[in-house]
Amino acid sequence: MKIMNSSQLMTMRQDIIAQNDVLKKAASASMDAAAAPQSTTGQPAFGAALASAFTEINETQRAAGDLTQDYTMGKTNDIAGVMMAKQKASLGFELTLQVRNKLIKAYQDIMAMPV
Repeated sequence: MKIMNSSQLMTMRQDIIAQNDVLKKAASASMDAAAAPQSTTGQPAFGAALASAFTEINETQRAAGDLTQDYTMGKTNDIAGVMMAKQKASLGFELTLQVRNKLIKAYQDIMAMPV
């Protein structure tokens, strides 16, 4: 098991935040472009649902960051609430990462199919 120092962790954190910002921009751009088109079943289109999920995950991460900052500044003593918010944000990020990986794999599989 590899042990990381604090500078490596901070670098990884900054990378994750940068990736989150890129996802947020992509989600807002696709949301604006799609304007929530409806599918034939009356449900929102996949792109709009994905954009909505990205927005929700981003808000969860922002809330966790705010709670963490409040705790470190002494504005709150609810460490359990802070840890729960951070865990929710972490799970949301992992979910986003796994969905992205599955979409990339599906795209690669489709592109590898003979025509």
